[in-house]
Amino acid sequence: MDRTAPTEHPVLPAIAARWSPRSYLGTPVSDAQLHSVLEAGRWAASAYNEQPWQYLVARKNVEAEAYEKLKACLVAFNQGWIGEVPVLMLACARLNSAGSGKPNPWAHYDAGQATSAMAIQAAALGLQLHQMAGFDAAAARAAFNIPEDVAPIAAMVLGTPGPASALPEQLAQRETAPRVRKPAGEVFFFGSWG
Repeated sequence: MDRTAPTEHPVLPAIAARWSPRSYLGTPVSDAQLHSVLEAGRWAASAYNEQPWQYLVARKNVEAEAYEKLKACLVAFNQGWIGEVPVLMLACARLNSAGSGKPNPWAHYDAGQATSAMAIQAAALGLQLHQMAGFDAAAARAAFNIPEDVAPIAAMVLGTPGPASALPEQLAQRETAPRVRKPAGEVFFFGSWG
């Protein structure tokens, strides 16, 4: 199933290929693929080169106990569709500067940049990284003893997309619906607002 974005202007193929499927095959993500995705995040830009992102990674067949603990932190809806996805992750942001100890107001933004780089790298490898707001941050903090100065900000799955037919009908329809975005004129303003 071709899910390439119908872009208004040319972009890198991996950007056009990136999307957020809900159907995944149980095929393991190889160590080389996983480390390539993580390396893309490691090299993302950050304010003052703080690199405030931290990720908990749990592979279904390797860190099985952590995988189940992280899965239990997802809202019921997300638990219902992840099926046999081979990798769960939790994106976090260290809230204070490593150098000064003062609050880092760009920590969430920077962690988002790292995750975006990871998602594009995953797409380039034929994988997909689906990011989810639907998780219980307090439960994740307790389950994994995440320090107070680190904010859990998104749960993610990583794997090889599967067929839409593997999903319940309503989700299968969403999986195959046309990809749309707001027109560029609604989000990019040249010279003045609006």
